[in-house]
Amino acid sequence: MVPQREFHRPASDPRAAQPATSWYGAARPDRRGAGDASLPDMTPATAPPLGPPLGPTRPLRLLTFSTLYPNPAQPNHGVFVENRLRHLVASGAADSTVLAPVPWFPGRTGRDVRAFVSEQRHGLAVHHPRFLAVPGLGIATNPIALYRAARAALQPLVAAGLSFDAIDGHYLFPDGVAACWLGRDYGVPVVLTARGSDTSQLPDYAIPGRLIRRAIRDAAALIAVSAGLKEGLVALGAPAEKVTVLRNGVDLGLFQPVPDRAAARRELGMVGPTLLSVGHLIERKGHHHVIRALPMLPEHSLLILGEGPERAALQALAETLGVADRLRMPGTRPHAVLPAAYTAADVLVLASSREGWANVLLEAMACGTPVLASPAWGSREAVTAPEAGLVIDATTPEAIAEGVRRLAATPPDRTATRRYAEAFSWDATTAGQLELFRRVVGVTAR
Repeated sequence: MVPQREFHRPASDPRAAQPATSWYGAARPDRRGAGDASLPDMTPATAPPLGPPLGPTRPLRLLTFSTLYPNPAQPNHGVFVENRLRHLVASGAADSTVLAPVPWFPGRTGRDVRAFVSEQRHGLAVHHPRFLAVPGLGIATNPIALYRAARAALQPLVAAGLSFDAIDGHYLFPDGVAACWLGRDYGVPVVLTARGSDTSQLPDYAIPGRLIRRAIRDAAALIAVSAGLKEGLVALGAPAEKVTVLRNGVDLGLFQPVPDRAAARRELGMVGPTLLSVGHLIERKGHHHVIRALPMLPEHSLLILGEGPERAALQALAETLGVADRLRMPGTRPHAVLPAAYTAADVLVLASSREGWANVLLEAMACGTPVLASPAWGSREAVTAPEAGLVIDATTPEAIAEGVRRLAATPPDRTATRRYAEAFSWDATTAGQLELFRRVVGVTAR
């Protein structure tokens, strides 16, 4: 039997009684460095002796930790994290238990999150402890609240026999911060995946910025989902050799052209050339830019799939511009039905101001639909050939309209677009993860 890691510090270790430190403060734009004595010490603890080194004869045992993960109330939330993990576990070389906390505040959360504390998803045990997310104060209190909730949830699981070689954390703040604290507590290395605004936006604020830089320092390794995102991590102080670029892949079995494209168009009410935009209805997704392009594209209609706080503003904008009759916003759609929408559309438009790696690009291309993408991180890595589509130089209504006209004038062959996407399977990403986790854990593959 392979020796299991001992997670509990001996009573003689003074850190065993070290209390969790709390801290508060107003968020404000700030690009200062990480050194601040008022913040808790994040230096990883030295693990107790583990006996003989781990060998390659059993799968790696991971604890996947992120608030970005599907749950019964939000089945599409963070599905990209689940997809990557499912392919990793399917390799047979790794197992994982998922700790996916959900934010909660009395009277504000909606569905009672206590109703789904634990579940099984695709053969993985997923635990959803709730953590207190105080409206207006979350940027200051979420890391410590998330950490305490996760630690409380882990204690009985570990007591019942759960063990893990490393923590697989996703999103730097507050998730990555709490993951590093958990790694310190349990004496295991932490690998953090940065995914976009945790690198491009949140570091501009005082508390997130300081704690993100500390998490970057204390993680054993970092994963960036695009080369642009790696540059952002290096700019925040990460040594370049500490960051591995592992792009997201696409599920080529799920995302493929539906057999009857005409029928899919009829079912979706598409008449004439139709643009598709997929994502939360929030400002940074740029749906408003696509709506503003419609007056310059009188033959085109726009279908937006997503939900969010900007719905009323987007509808009002369409009415003001006189294009409301060419805009449809039916809300969020389950992942399983997206292939029909991708196949039916003429062009998928991504107008985001910030992305780490936009999964919708590969999903659309895998369904044979070319894309028009903003110059957000990852776009130029995903779109590198004419059959894939175009990346515009600036995210403006004028640039979007011109890009759509160019694609309409010389539309890529849809079979060629699908063939292009087939190069983006999950295989290379899975192999890269296994190599990285084995390295940080100290396991050498045969």
